Amino acid sequence: MPPDASPSELPVLVMTCGDPAGIGPEIAAKLAADPGPRFAWIGDPAHLPAGTRWHPVATPAEAASAPDGRLAVLRHAFPAPARPGRPDKANAPAVIAVIERAVELVRTGQAAGLVTCPINKAALIGGAGFAFPGHTEFLAHLAGGVEVAMMLACPELRVVPATIHIPLAAVPGALTAERLARAIRLTHAALIRDFALPAPRIAVAGLNPHAGEGGAMGTEEAQLIVPVLETLRAEGLDLAGPLPADTMFHPAARARYDAAVCMYHDQALIPIKTIDFAGGVNVTLGLPFVRTSPDHGTAYDIAGRGVADPTSLRAALGMAAGMAARRAAA
Repeated sequence: MPPDASPSELPVLVMTCGDPAGIGPEIAAKLAADPGPRFAWIGDPAHLPAGTRWHPVATPAEAASAPDGRLAVLRHAFPAPARPGRPDKANAPAVIAVIERAVELVRTGQAAGLVTCPINKAALIGGAGFAFPGHTEFLAHLAGGVEVAMMLACPELRVVPATIHIPLAAVPGALTAERLARAIRLTHAALIRDFALPAPRIAVAGLNPHAGEGGAMGTEEAQLIVPVLETLRAEGLDLAGPLPADTMFHPAARARYDAAVCMYHDQALIPIKTIDFAGGVNVTLGLPFVRTSPDHGTAYDIAGRGVADPTSLRAALGMAAGMAARRAAA
């Protein structure tokens, strides 16, 4: 959230319910009394924890005037009840429909940004034939097939993996010059537009130990990464690398860049989850609208017990509100 903006001045967001058998409804309800950004939760109020104080709204804008302490709810009927920790295939089509409804609201300007609660891809595939690897790819599809990248962000670090949910053995083959350049360009554009950094500094990791050590530990740095960086530097991007990943994430190193582009999933996610496990935020770069989500899953093992931590969802709301405000100002 911009430091000079009060919650009442921030745009209204929409939040999807996610899998009702997970912790999404619980952590959303815990934010109802927060003084932070206003949002409308899209889902079935019957799935909210018992005793949740909620207020029905017909549009996201009405969430701004919902009574204090009450969750603003855009009703979306589901066919089956929510059984914590036990996803129901019958609810899969409604989970997908809620995401589609939320995207329509942000694309038509009725909401300023989208925050998504966790889904379970296996449940959606089994219950509705979901044809996408995850939330990010589905949102890119709904946005018209745009190119996207995944950023994980917290106050101390922003990371973008060039390859995401693939086996480690498949990374060298999947890591093409086009894919790496796309991830870096999307990161650069987002840092300017969404994080108000007019001259972003981006650090780029190597693929191999010691960034290949001159070819002794791998050739991808010299043959693939260096040419991409040289091309993008010629376009005016401020890039450091390829850097050894094991020396990129200590405090002094982090002070030298605004975001790090990594070559594979764990190379990016291990440092940010070590630094801020509870407060990391997933941001989708490249979409024509703002989308954030908590950096965790459905947590079926603790769903319904009242112990789920809303810290990451709270951070996702704040980040989405800040991004939306900066886009509006621009």
